[in-house]
Amino acid sequence: MGEYHLNHCEDYLFIGDIGDDKILCAVMDGCTMAIDSYFASTLVGKLLRKIAKEKDYQEIYAGEVHDNLDSYLKSIVSELFKELVIVRQQLMLEQKELLTTLIILLLDKKSRQGIVLAVGDGLVSINGEITDFDQENKPDYLGFHLNEDFETWYANQTQKILFEEAQDISIATDGIFTFTPVKKANMNDSINSIDYLLKNTENAENQEMLSLKLKKLERDFGLKPTDDLAIIRLIF
Repeated sequence: MGEYHLNHCEDYLFIGDIGDDKILCAVMDGCTMAIDSYFASTLVGKLLRKIAKEKDYQEIYAGEVHDNLDSYLKSIVSELFKELVIVRQQLMLEQKELLTTLIILLLDKKSRQGIVLAVGDGLVSINGEITDFDQENKPDYLGFHLNEDFETWYANQTQKILFEEAQDISIATDGIFTFTPVKKANMNDSINSIDYLLKNTENAENQEMLSLKLKKLERDFGLKPTDDLAIIRLIF
């Protein structure tokens, strides 16, 4: 939770396996100016968990096959849209209750190939190469498009990255750009918080690597994000 947020963390993340070979990851950032923005980001994460479990079953028992990772990701996002429409109708939700960004990653662990789709702001790091999706404080949100034709909407998505030879992959919400001195530092040295979180391999063998890095940034350098933050980092 960001230093300037007092009640809820509006960001959420999901990590799940599909079969033995694929991993699905996503980070979501709810719109602060919307209604209960933590709800939208959490809802998308829970729906992706459901979809991943269904895809896992379909791969094992129904032999579902996709030509490539793009078509597979498209089928996942399509299911997400359908589920959001159902929930919207069942709970009679307004558009302002469904506003969240989405950065979603599908990775084939065997081939080390992957694809990332970003809807709205955020950051993607592929083997040390960082892409900043910045929409100048007017980010896109999934909830804007639920009444649109999905095929047309997906075909128009340009914030997409295909990659190979995955070694060190990260996705993060735009809170990663908000690290600010909030307390006296124990060290006089400066540090690039993004590089430290997404490129530095200190404690890479530890599942709590990112948590340890965040604690060190606060303890030694006095730095904390002022906005909420969700990060997923995969190291092979």
